[in-house]
Amino acid sequence: MFKYAIQFLTMKKRIIVAMCGASGIRYGIEVLAALKEAGCETCLVLSKWAGRLIEEETDVKPDAVMKMASQVFDNNDMAAPISSSSFKVDGMVVIPASVKTVSEIANACSGTLITRAADNMLKTRRPLVVCIRETPLSGPCLENLARIAQYGGIVMPLSPGFYHKPKHINDLYNFMTGKVMDALGIRNDKFKRWGE
Repeated sequence: MFKYAIQFLTMKKRIIVAMCGASGIRYGIEVLAALKEAGCETCLVLSKWAGRLIEEETDVKPDAVMKMASQVFDNNDMAAPISSSSFKVDGMVVIPASVKTVSEIANACSGTLITRAADNMLKTRRPLVVCIRETPLSGPCLENLARIAQYGGIVMPLSPGFYHKPKHINDLYNFMTGKVMDALGIRNDKFKRWGE
């Protein structure tokens, strides 16, 4: 029995990381890097526009981002292992999540691999973290985010705190990366916590 408890505690977590065509793509890259550093297995899916935003908003090439992941799947590949709810996975993060993807997740419109995998998380009650960066938010988008929360998803706007007195932009990325990892149940020390 003790042997199996140790085995369970030392098992690598497997996390799906989806990046959509919303501004703030660097947040997704930082989370992917932190999951790799934490020894997690990652399944990466980039939407059609995510690759374009990686080039527009960062000095990193999409190929370099894909090499950070354990596995990479095409967003149109509905036969990919992660399209099935029987695929063993510990959670999923959509970062950044576009308004379109939020709408599709909230309404179970699973026409892409990202939205299909997200729907699997909701129906199997596994952690789904949806990180929207848009501002301001329309009424319909707020309703969709509320629906995701009602169905068990974790809605995490990409709005870092400032109580840790950030000195550099990386401090803001680290804050949100730590919050995402917390929501996925992965211990980390990416940011100074309240009261520390």
